[in-house]
Amino acid sequence: MQNKTIAELLKSEPSHHEVTVRGWVRSFRSNRFIALNDGSTIHTLQCVVNFENTEEEILKKVTIGAAIEVHGLLVESQGQGQNVEIQVSKLTVLGEANPEDVKRTILSPKRHSLETLREQAHLRIRTNTFGAVMRTRSKLAFAVHEYFQKNGFNYMHSPIITGSDAEGAGEMFRVTNLDAKNPPLDENGNVDFKNDFFEKETNLTVSGQLEAETYAMALGKVYTFGPTFRAENSNTSRHLAEFWMIEPEVAFNDLAANMDLAEDFIKYVVKYALDNCADDLEFLENRLLEEEKSKPQDERSDMKLREKLRFILDNNFKRVSYTEAIDILKRSKPNQKKKFKYLIEEWGADLQSEHERFLVEKHFKSPVILFDYPATIKAFYMRLNDDGKTVRAMDVLFPGIGEIVGGSQREERYDVLKQKMEAMDISTEELNWYLDLRKFGTAVHSGFGLGFERLVQFTTGMGNIRDVIPYPRTPGNAEF
Repeated sequence: MQNKTIAELLKSEPSHHEVTVRGWVRSFRSNRFIALNDGSTIHTLQCVVNFENTEEEILKKVTIGAAIEVHGLLVESQGQGQNVEIQVSKLTVLGEANPEDVKRTILSPKRHSLETLREQAHLRIRTNTFGAVMRTRSKLAFAVHEYFQKNGFNYMHSPIITGSDAEGAGEMFRVTNLDAKNPPLDENGNVDFKNDFFEKETNLTVSGQLEAETYAMALGKVYTFGPTFRAENSNTSRHLAEFWMIEPEVAFNDLAANMDLAEDFIKYVVKYALDNCADDLEFLENRLLEEEKSKPQDERSDMKLREKLRFILDNNFKRVSYTEAIDILKRSKPNQKKKFKYLIEEWGADLQSEHERFLVEKHFKSPVILFDYPATIKAFYMRLNDDGKTVRAMDVLFPGIGEIVGGSQREERYDVLKQKMEAMDISTEELNWYLDLRKFGTAVHSGFGLGFERLVQFTTGMGNIRDVIPYPRTPGNAEF
């Protein structure tokens, strides 16, 4: 007797061998045809019940959402859409699902909005959409590790609790075990963190980059892939308070090598998804086409989902300086006709998603890497160029989403880094270890950060980033 997943059985030839399969009922028609799904594939397996020889009490319990086990012969399917089906000889109900309870949930056959599905996050994974998204997410996560391991990187676990703000934005979640109602105060009336667990003010990390740099300067090539946290009060479709970040750091890589790495890495993981998530991506593409029918024509995507993914693979990423991009945007029709929400009027402007998408989708018609940004709009750790105005930063821009990767060549010069930190009011005492690294065999090094949910969102075509993470954490929402 074989115990196989539905995904494996659907790829099999009719064998007339006995098999056993377990899963959840998607539908039960005519007291005879069960559509069974076990999560291994978006497809269901048809299980044909001989209702005349099956106890009525058992048949009554075969309802949508119920967990069952079926045993029988794997035979050629009499229906369309699949090669095989099971002629059921034994049916066992493992877990019942009361039809009245199901009616009040998203398991009911009624179509539900994505917002409604988020309200039942413990059940939404049972839907075709979220099953497809989360299987794709899993494959992408595997591809991330496979790429770096194949290319000689060492995986490091950066700390989740930290005393430093890597981005310098101050949008961090505090970690403390002090009494919230009556914290100890110092002589100036401020909270005395010397009485806290870590004896200093600590927060959840916004990035593992700074710690990864130290390891790159000993192991050569490292990467982190873990949870990060931003206390940014933003309720947009592109922001989460808790998300996963991929951050490679490489010793002796300059900005050009960093751009090469980013392009090669992204193409690898996107190709992996196309090769290994074919059924799920086909479903998600068709779902997106249906969703876009209700949108005005000018808001619809120019490319289908898988076409957009192949667009990434088939095109070399165009490398353009920030200065050149600003000139293009200033002269563009949307800017001159005031179609942009944020008009580009002068060098130094912080580019918005609408500008990034214009460069990718309209002007260059390829993925774009912008580099050499104004120092005033980038982080303190980016290497200052000889012009004193720009830094060796880079952003990778994709169609439909804008920025997907941000990175830079890091400032390896002790004196320059110290001056930048002091000018930006970043504590050299708190980050003395990071600054001190430049005293011991300093060298050119580079890295980048890729928000994993942005990658999943792009690959699956989902419009809201909350729908590509199992349990989204956003302002006002920490349910489940």
